[in-house]
Amino acid sequence: MSRQQPEQQAPPVQRLRIRYAKRGRLRFTSHRDVSRAVERAVFRAQIPMAYSSGFHPHPRISYAGASPTGAASEAEYLELGLAERRDPEDVRRALDDALPDGLDIAAIVESPGGSLSDLLVASSWLVELRGADPAEVSGAVANFLATESVPVERMTKKGLRTFDCRAAVVSLEVTDAAGEPAVALVLRHTVPAVRPDDVLSGLAEVAGFTPPATALLTRLAQGPLDEDAGSVGDPLA
Repeated sequence: MSRQQPEQQAPPVQRLRIRYAKRGRLRFTSHRDVSRAVERAVFRAQIPMAYSSGFHPHPRISYAGASPTGAASEAEYLELGLAERRDPEDVRRALDDALPDGLDIAAIVESPGGSLSDLLVASSWLVELRGADPAEVSGAVANFLATESVPVERMTKKGLRTFDCRAAVVSLEVTDAAGEPAVALVLRHTVPAVRPDDVLSGLAEVAGFTPPATALLTRLAQGPLDEDAGSVGDPLA
């Protein structure tokens, strides 16, 4: 006997792109935990979601460029597919109210079409190095920038990988955060992805610099890269 085919769901009638922040203790939540929180929130907010076809339909929520566990972010992105048209601002308020504290909706726009992921070319990061010697940080950054290639290792899903973390660095500047040393970092999105902690590994490799305390990572922006200015734009603009 042939298995009954699942009902085909109608395509979304409206797509909304959302920028949200991951703050405070929520920096330690995994991407899976965040996606579960968003699914619960769209249900509680009574947002009329479109669903995927198949034997196990899921609300049409797609994520792009999720930050690693342990990093805070002001620029996480997702897209909702709706079964009915809604005013984006109404959706923003309802979803923001339904999400836990620390997951905050920053902006929402109607999707113009195309791929959101294709717009996320680079990220701007603040890496706080509390307790570090500012002169040592400056020296390590200078050595790193003067080095053409900085290979580092990281365990990935495919095993231990070695890759050049220097090639992804658009800019790396010494700054401060609340009076403590920090670096401002712009990273081009590459495959495999280079993360801020990989750049810290690179600083240890070329200059022997290791922060005395766990570095605090915050993504400030994520979007298209202005190659001339070295700045990251707004993918929702």
